[in-house]
Amino acid sequence: MKRFGLREEATTVAILPGSRPSEAARLLPEMLGACRILMEKLSPLQFVLPLAGTLDPNLVGDMLRQFPGRVNVIRDEIYDVVGVSDVAIVASGTATLETALLETPMVVVYRLSGFSYAIGRRFVQVDHIALANIIAGRTIVPELIQTDATPERIAAEVREIIVQRQKAREMKAALAQIREKLGTPGASDRAARLACGMLGNRAD
Repeated sequence: MKRFGLREEATTVAILPGSRPSEAARLLPEMLGACRILMEKLSPLQFVLPLAGTLDPNLVGDMLRQFPGRVNVIRDEIYDVVGVSDVAIVASGTATLETALLETPMVVVYRLSGFSYAIGRRFVQVDHIALANIIAGRTIVPELIQTDATPERIAAEVREIIVQRQKAREMKAALAQIREKLGTPGASDRAARLACGMLGNRAD
């Protein structure tokens, strides 16, 4: 935490807007909007963003300049950053599995263009999009998709995890079960096989 310039007494919120520029452009403003709301309701808070190597720092910097608080941007250290965080706001994708294996409570968000989402919903029928939930076969972490991925909804879910400590403990315990189920090393491959198998069964 000292290496990242973080205070031990503050609640640490990690922001993971995805690794693709188009993804970050859609999701980061909503995530930052949620953080703005959280700043008004909770204290002390601190925010940290592990920047994927595929993202242009200038793109992220332009969005962060509109944010009234400080966000510590750390390049390419997602595991250490998420590992010291109390809660994470995560774009749906492989980062949700990485966050799950680190047993960090999270809120998963995702938003596509309306056209892409409509096409996807037509051909893919699944109960969950977060890998943690898919592998568990139940809802462990909240998922906010499309019109539900608003700053207000994201902030409400994150606040509940921070304030209701029992909920955070239960989420961490469920994530620990996923880690135990997948084991190490080779957790990613096992996760992929489990997810594909479940999606295949769902399609049948």
